[in-house]
Amino acid sequence: DEVDELAWFDALTGKVLRRLDKVAVYPKSHFVTSRDRTKQAVETIKQELEWYRGQLESEGKLLEAQRLHQRTMFDLEMIREIGYCHGIENYARHLTGRAPGEPPPTLLDYLPEDSLVIVDESHQTVPQVRGMYAGDRSRKEVLVAYGFRLPSALDNRPLNFAEWEERVNQVVYVSATPGPYELSKAGGVVVEQVIRPTGLMDPPIEVRPVRGQVDDLLKEIRDRAERKERVLVTTLTKRMAEDLTTYYQELGVKVRYLHSDIDTLERIEILRDLRRGAFDVLVGINLLREGLDLPEVSLVAILDADKEGFLRSGGSLIQTSGRAARNVNGRVIMYAETMTASMKLAIAETERRRALQAAYNEEHGITPESVVRAIEDVMSSVYERDYSTPAEREPAETFRTQAELDAEIARLERDMKIAAANLDFERAATIRDTLKSLRRRDLGLSLSAGR
Repeated sequence: DEVDELAWFDALTGKVLRRLDKVAVYPKSHFVTSRDRTKQAVETIKQELEWYRGQLESEGKLLEAQRLHQRTMFDLEMIREIGYCHGIENYARHLTGRAPGEPPPTLLDYLPEDSLVIVDESHQTVPQVRGMYAGDRSRKEVLVAYGFRLPSALDNRPLNFAEWEERVNQVVYVSATPGPYELSKAGGVVVEQVIRPTGLMDPPIEVRPVRGQVDDLLKEIRDRAERKERVLVTTLTKRMAEDLTTYYQELGVKVRYLHSDIDTLERIEILRDLRRGAFDVLVGINLLREGLDLPEVSLVAILDADKEGFLRSGGSLIQTSGRAARNVNGRVIMYAETMTASMKLAIAETERRRALQAAYNEEHGITPESVVRAIEDVMSSVYERDYSTPAEREPAETFRTQAELDAEIARLERDMKIAAANLDFERAATIRDTLKSLRRRDLGLSLSAGR
């Protein structure tokens, strides 16, 4: 079971175009199995087709039966001829030889028994893991019922929650607001990281009446704008967010609305503009909680804070309030008519954390300071780093001789290979761009003159 050779070849002529030392195979883009396994899968798919088509016909679903037969036979023809068909992952159970209902192979299966799994933002991640299986199954059950897929497509699925639990033996759940599941599984083994080295305390929370909340907030916004600070406002409905944004814009407030239709990259640009001061107020619904690190924000306003529900639960209120914890002048205003249990929980937990930080500051003589962070580091999570573009390094203006230019190119090539070997791909890409620029240049002439 060893690989003898890796090569790119022409699929028509079979001619080897290039031999490779290594090749990257990414999850979900390749499915590799033997030809014998493929032939066996074709037969088992036929058997399932025959069984399920008969079942559909017995239920009077003749259109669905015809659709299923036509689609499946086309897929089988493609698999026989070229070893692949569109949506081949729906036949994964046949290609791997798994029994019906058996869990699919995942990356977790390749982790050693003593591996440690860290679940970040566990109050959100755990419910998402729990919900993936049900969401995937409900969609595919419709496809199966209407003859678009065989029942075996249901086995091309995420792990259900019980299967996930079996595969993670040692787990650390990380969250500012852990859910009941994590707390019950921890069995009392909880480590708090409340103390901040900057000395910053959780922002104080003030509760104000709902009546006149829009105009009251307007005064607070103008006070912050004069001090070159920013404001986050969270509402309960999309309509309220839109109306509030329009109203404030008509009054001359520099305000933007962050809604769910905005993709990740545009969202990052809006957050950068907020930090740069292009506008002073950002209004949103459920997009101003985890993952935002905005040191310029000194006020978080929570409208209709007493409307109990997911967006106004104790955990959500704590998370939202934490967006003002990066600024020494940070403050939270909750607009409410009554004091709900969730509000009491959020205020009590915030005061407890403030007391711990205050005692630490006094003991160590720390004066709280606002977090100072580069504007480009708006989001501290991994997915923004995926889109980072390395700045191109400018080469020297001129070289006195061709030998000097050749020596510089050779040096950069060595540096690029070293960076790549160390998996520092951003640095390697930067050096590569510099090399391209050098190779285009004339010796002491402009780029446009030609060699």
